[in-house]
Amino acid sequence: MEGPRFLVIDGYNREARDELAAGGASRAGDLYVAMLRKCLPEAACDIVYPADPGAALPKGAALEQYDGIAWTGCSLTIYEDDPRVGPQIELAKAAYESKVPSFGSCWAAQIAVVAAGGIVRANPRGREMGIARKIALTPEGRGHPLYVGKASVFDAFISHVDEITHLPAGGVLLASNAFTHIQAVSVTHKGGSFWGLQYHPEYDLHELARLTFCRIDKLIKLGFFKNREAALDYVNLLETLHQDPSRKDIAWLLGIDEDVTNEDVRLTEVRNWIERLVLPNMRS
Repeated sequence: MEGPRFLVIDGYNREARDELAAGGASRAGDLYVAMLRKCLPEAACDIVYPADPGAALPKGAALEQYDGIAWTGCSLTIYEDDPRVGPQIELAKAAYESKVPSFGSCWAAQIAVVAAGGIVRANPRGREMGIARKIALTPEGRGHPLYVGKASVFDAFISHVDEITHLPAGGVLLASNAFTHIQAVSVTHKGGSFWGLQYHPEYDLHELARLTFCRIDKLIKLGFFKNREAALDYVNLLETLHQDPSRKDIAWLLGIDEDVTNEDVRLTEVRNWIERLVLPNMRS
């Protein structure tokens, strides 16, 4: 039997994808494909870009033909009147109805919640950027298969300004921290299932460095850095630690540990989704 087939849904529009690439960051869809193949080398993956005009599934494909649907992050805002958002909400609704297990990070959790009847708003605390600290599992999260083998409190890569404020019927809060109340969620809707994270297991230190570089002017305006020199120093520290994980001085300075540097730890949730939802329900 052939390996599982995944549909990767990259929520970024073309201009935003090109902006990431120009700054040395990987496109979100490519990051997700790489992450899935780290967990399951035999995975076959198609990428679709629903924010692009005329976007469609690969020729001859239907959602039901996939074994898993994986959503990336996105720079759009779900509650604004934007023609690039509606098609993604409709796609999320169709994903539930297909009953193909879904998973995703950041925008993915938001789009899945809204598609099932929940609400997303701007986070009054502003942007959560870099490392989300002290994400704690709820009692429901501690007992959920998404978090088998994960510590009860952990840090993770993150970048967002919006947050889920109201869960839909069938939604369960799995993890939270002081900055963002809903850091992970499970949603059951119309017979379909979605496991989502507000944080980004697909990132590594290099990708966080490049994303920071791409957002450097915005982050300076928001007060994350005093000036461009300070921002570039931070980017360089991330890149150096990525290239040389033995630099304990940099890890100590940045407050970074194996929660984000150890790939096995960082990808626990992704592996659990694959092993507990995707593989047991593969097409025959």
